[in-house]
Amino acid sequence: MEGLTRKLRNAGLVAAKLVIAGLAIALLATSPEAQAKYASIVIDADTGEILHEVNADGMNYPASLTKMMTLYLAFEALDNGQLKLDQKLTVSTHAASRAPSKLGLEPGESVAVRDLILALVTKSANDAASVVAEGLGGNELAFAERMTQKARKLGMRNTVFHNASGLPDPGNRTTARDLATLARALYRDFPDHYHYFSTREFVYHGAVHANHNHLMSSFQGMDGIKTGYINASGFNLAASAKRDNRRLIGVVMGGESARARDAHMAQLLNNAFASRRSDTMVAKAEEPADVESAPPAPAKRGIAARAVSALSPVSRAEAAPLAGDAGTLRKVGERVGQLQHWSVQLGAFSHHAAAEKAAASVTKLPVAKGKSVVILEPAKTDTERLYRARLVNFTKQEANAVCSSLHKRHLKCSVVAPLDRS
Repeated sequence: MEGLTRKLRNAGLVAAKLVIAGLAIALLATSPEAQAKYASIVIDADTGEILHEVNADGMNYPASLTKMMTLYLAFEALDNGQLKLDQKLTVSTHAASRAPSKLGLEPGESVAVRDLILALVTKSANDAASVVAEGLGGNELAFAERMTQKARKLGMRNTVFHNASGLPDPGNRTTARDLATLARALYRDFPDHYHYFSTREFVYHGAVHANHNHLMSSFQGMDGIKTGYINASGFNLAASAKRDNRRLIGVVMGGESARARDAHMAQLLNNAFASRRSDTMVAKAEEPADVESAPPAPAKRGIAARAVSALSPVSRAEAAPLAGDAGTLRKVGERVGQLQHWSVQLGAFSHHAAAEKAAASVTKLPVAKGKSVVILEPAKTDTERLYRARLVNFTKQEANAVCSSLHKRHLKCSVVAPLDRS
């Protein structure tokens, strides 16, 4: 009898373990999948203030932006004495076999830590990433686990790393917000090493390897930090620039080409630098090609951040902020109460007819068909009379999705937070 009881108990334990394993597999299967889609964020490196964001929490593949975490752990090892810049690390067969981009390291070759860091920053060398990973973690998988653990400690809640390079792996995932957090941590935590990201070129065994971040030579104040691309991710970029003692960090993910990604990053950073470091940012705008012929309105800066929390480029007319006085707001066909939901601003125009024309053109598109339209009259505090065209009554997620779809049609838009009337 006792033997039968023991067998039943063991059978029960086995069944329980199978159930737990099944639940774990089910949970992994239902976790959000990364995908290549547009996402962007701009933050102030000193304060962490968010100056712009679109789809910042959407899951994406990091590609070679993964190497920022590899470098974070390498810099940490330099500071705690685990590594030295002139220390040589041995190249394994696994590291040498990694797919390009790579230095072409051979198994058994010894490479100085300094050269490995420069290879990661400029060439984005995948073989160098694996050498660093094995030197610090014993093997790349164990090092990737350390990378994920460090991500959690830094506040990167939605990031998982499965390798040190960002080469294709379905388990790699991150968000624009998490990568901005990492870029800021590199700047904050390693003032003695951050200069590596501004390296324009690196010479190894007679070959010159140029930095993949082409904005380094074309954008005023740019000094890092990392580019990335795989088919599944699109063209990614984390960038840092400093002007007038103010440093900004931007992340763009899911770009259609390196040139388009770079141009968009430059636009986002220029807009943010042009804004005052205050509660309100006015984003410069560029007109949708088929909607508005009115002359552009001049830029306006700052009042009532509660009325506008995030503006990104939309039309040639300025997407000017609104005063917090709800009494200055009137619109066509709907109640002002709709401004207490998220909206998508299509532009700010000098003429009412131009604002209506812009809205009518956009609402013909499938993504905006049937959406409610608001034309906001100029606010009492406006020095330039501007009529603001908006699609209204969205959740934050819906507004970001609509704006992202318009971006893909080269019609840029602004996601505007609800009006706070408290």
